[in-house]
Formats: sequence, C-alpha cells, structure tokens
Amino acid sequence: MSVEVNPCVLLVEPDESLAENLSLDLKEAGYDTLIATDAIAGLRFANEKEPALIVIDRLLAGDSGLTFCTRLRSLGNCTPVLMLMVRDSIEDRIACLEAGADDYFLKPYRSEDFLKLVRLYLQPDTHSNEKLRFGDLMLDLATRRALRNGRTIDLTMKEFELLKYLMEHPREVLTREQILENVWGYDFMGESNVIEVYIRYLRLKVEDEGEKRLIQTVRGVGYVLRES
Repeated sequence: MSVEVNPCVLLVEPDESLAENLSLDLKEAGYDTLIATDAIAGLRFANEKEPALIVIDRLLAGDSGLTFCTRLRSLGNCTPVLMLMVRDSIEDRIACLEAGADDYFLKPYRSEDFLKLVRLYLQPDTHSNEKLRFGDLMLDLATRRALRNGRTIDLTMKEFELLKYLMEHPREVLTREQILENVWGYDFMGESNVIEVYIRYLRLKVEDEGEKRLIQTVRGVGYVLRES
C-alpha cells in the first residue's frame, strides 16, 4: 500500500511573520513546508530536501534573492522558483527572470492569489508518457527535460513551457503577443522583453554543442521553430 506524499514547498523568507502566514496557508492547501530565514539554510534545504517548489523573498537578509536564485541555478538545481517582490517595473521582472526564477508574486501577500500561482506549478502531470519531437530535439513532458543528439538539457519551468509551446506549433510563426498570452499569461501582456530573455537562454541550452539553430527570429513579428 503506497502512501501519498504531499508536495513540499521551501520558503526562503527572513520575515518570520510572513513566513508563518505562507506556511499555514500552504499546509491548509495540502502542501508540506520548510522555512529558511537566510540564504545558507535555504541552499542547504534546497539540496538536501529536494522540495517541489521554492519561494524566495527578493529582500533576503545577507544576500539578495536574485543572487540566491542565480547561485541555485549555477549548482544545477532546476526546481521551480517563485520570487516575492515589492516593485513591479519591467526592469524588476526581467532581473527576476534573468536570475533564473520561473515567476514572481507581488507583495502585499494575498493568500488566494498566491495559492493559485502555487497550484499552477505543482499541478499533477497529466502527460506522463507524452513526448514532443522536432528534428533531433525531443521534449519529455513528464520530466520537463529536453534531449538533443543524446544530450540531456535541464530546463526551468518557464523555459520548458516556452519550448513546449514552440514545439506544439512547429514551422508556425508565433507573435510575441501569442507567446506572452500562452506562456506567461495576462500579467505580462505588452512587455515582450521577457521573451527575448528566455529565447536567449533556450538557445544557449539547445545549441550548447554548436548544433544547428532551431528557434528562429522573425524580425518585427516573433519566433518560429524551423530548421532554417
């Protein structure tokens, strides 16, 4: 008889009161939680406990949340990361994404909106055996990993969603508006800079061994997945 294990969310939050509120709401929603109040403990928990999701406050004591996230990614950790932020400028959003975070949530904390975002990242996988293929590139929807010429490519959640959307529409020119709506949702509408950031990251990973470019830029329009 198997025992169902609740997904674990790691909270890297120096504000103890906020951390407690986050933890209580997550537990009521059916998740287990771990709380770290600084970067050192956060990195240790992330590596040892293997949480399903990590929530980081950008205003992390002793180390910015951006630096923490960059360090996490440099260690090869691909766990989905949500960044708690105060400001909502395009510069802040891009800094958050460039650090390797998958998404962000704006303070003040609102439990219903926060849990909705958490569920988006921790919803059960319904494509356990499905794989997408384009040329020598394969995307496994169960593991959220890509494979090219026998080389495994680890992807963050947003990198996976972007590549998945492109591979679901091969050889079809997708506008920036279409990509924003289907990968990032309404929150990012009108701010296509985030797409350029992630296209750059995807190309670095997918073409790491000097392979032929697959993600093509259509100047003034958007992007297309094609051989040339």
